[in-house]
Amino acid sequence: MREAMFYEKGERGSVECSLCPHRCAIAPGRSGLCRVRKNVDGALYSTNYGRVSSLNMDPIEKKPLYHFYPGSPIFSVGSFGCNFRCKFCQNWQIAQVSEVPTEFIPAEELVKIAKSQPGNIGIAYTYNEPTIWYEYVIECAELAKKEGLKNVLVTNGFIELKPLEQLLPYVDAMNIDVKAYTEDFYKSIAAGSLSAVKRTVERALESCHVEITMLLIPGLNDEDEEIEALSRWLSELSRDIPLHLTRYFPQYRMNRPPTPVDTLKRARDIARRYLNYVYTGNVADEEGSSTHCPRCGEVLIRRYGYRVEVGMTGRRCPKCGSEIAVVVSDGGE
Repeated sequence: MREAMFYEKGERGSVECSLCPHRCAIAPGRSGLCRVRKNVDGALYSTNYGRVSSLNMDPIEKKPLYHFYPGSPIFSVGSFGCNFRCKFCQNWQIAQVSEVPTEFIPAEELVKIAKSQPGNIGIAYTYNEPTIWYEYVIECAELAKKEGLKNVLVTNGFIELKPLEQLLPYVDAMNIDVKAYTEDFYKSIAAGSLSAVKRTVERALESCHVEITMLLIPGLNDEDEEIEALSRWLSELSRDIPLHLTRYFPQYRMNRPPTPVDTLKRARDIARRYLNYVYTGNVADEEGSSTHCPRCGEVLIRRYGYRVEVGMTGRRCPKCGSEIAVVVSDGGE
């Protein structure tokens, strides 16, 4: 274990965690809602520090990040635990449990492994919620940055501003999962807060590349009005924010039928009124997974699943010359 950052000691040995907006008050011997931050004799400890449950080389598109070094592989790593309670959790076997089989890997060793992978652009902290792995993630991210590796967070965005500010200098890209665009959904389905996630999106956009994912669940967050409200808000920040609208399948504690493909396509049409780059995910849809020039419609990056064909050099559309909001090998965007 490693003593946690961001907590305050209280009365009778209790502590208050200030890493995420839950701000759990934790009695001695107990853990917070995330299950991995534990009060040990009046001090808060990270019980998943350095404990790796999953690691793999993935295509960057799997995060999903479509506008960040398209076609590149990235070393992906995760632990266990989460500060949400999503009833549809796709990785519940590691996110919604207290203990899973893990291997302890020191931060220096993890970065060394990542550095040795052929063609690898960096480290993606993913699979479970990386912000509750905070002490390990920030240590790895700082070391990785020094080694010229990129750091990517795949996150629910539910983190307090102070720890976010401390982490952002080391982060190159984030995919932030916006579960829905209503507080009722966050409260009843995810045990979180939309306003806190929106704050993270807005702050992260000032510091790194950001893409947004929303899983569309029939009857819960797939109404046209909600898609339009989400898209309008994002467009007020930047029309160039890539939005991934993905297909839900029954998982964990939710048995609703899968999202109709027509729902995804309709939602994409709505979102494209406000945003330049909107994608459909978890579905075979070449049109909805390829990148088009927002000015002339030219196909610039064609995707067949995770197979990627980049039809542009740098960041310019070869047909009309428009600048495309994509991070490429020259470091530009």
